Amino acid sequence: MTADAARVNILALVPARGGSKGIPRKNLLMLAGKPLVAYSIEQALASRYVTRTIVSTDDAEIAEVARKYGADVPFMRPHEFAHDLSPDLDVFRHALEWLRDREGYRCDLVVHLRPTAPVRRVPLIDDAIEAMLRDPRADSLRSVSQPQQTPYKMWRIVDGRLEPLVQIAGVAEPHSMPRQQLPDVYWQNGYVDIVRPHVVLDLGMMAGRRIVPFIVHDPVFELDYADDILRLEAALATLGTGEWPIAASTVVTRHPV
Repeated sequence: MTADAARVNILALVPARGGSKGIPRKNLLMLAGKPLVAYSIEQALASRYVTRTIVSTDDAEIAEVARKYGADVPFMRPHEFAHDLSPDLDVFRHALEWLRDREGYRCDLVVHLRPTAPVRRVPLIDDAIEAMLRDPRADSLRSVSQPQQTPYKMWRIVDGRLEPLVQIAGVAEPHSMPRQQLPDVYWQNGYVDIVRPHVVLDLGMMAGRRIVPFIVHDPVFELDYADDILRLEAALATLGTGEWPIAASTVVTRHPV
């Protein structure tokens, strides 16, 4: 642990609401012998840098399970911040304001661990934290991966005709160029994100303006549908070996958790 890390409070926040359309009670789904939410909790507790692990939930059963696995659940999330379309900003702002106003608690960094992405290596979480500690000007860090498909070959349908999704200045038809000649792009994969509290509380943003990229080369696994369960269990069984038995998805649809 670096000297800087020894002097900072680092909060891991695991948002786990009770509702889910794709898989009912998803955050309590038993996956390889544990409820889904337990994996993110255990990863946060195993970090060398995280000093407190909190689960934000609106659900009493999830709160009970979270405490069983070692997380702190100091409040219940208001239902208005636990709908399908509730943004992360509302969840994080509520948590940070509650902790500040009720406990006088303040932290230097908030590590966002989504329970729906349970296949993580703790050393990568710590690497991400170290990257933020090295850049005191950074507002946040986002984990990203290179996608199989490039947005330069994607289209929108506008008034019944195709329009390129993105363009390149000075290039007439990037969609017709070889992929190797197109700019590198990255998609945010939800593996681990980190934000400074003032960005949430003062700027009203989840990322801010200066965002550190954290490139993840591991495959990223996401639980959205029942078809994902066997693939995730196989990945969890080999977590840490580097031998992934089943390919991960490269397109992730985020649902509020």
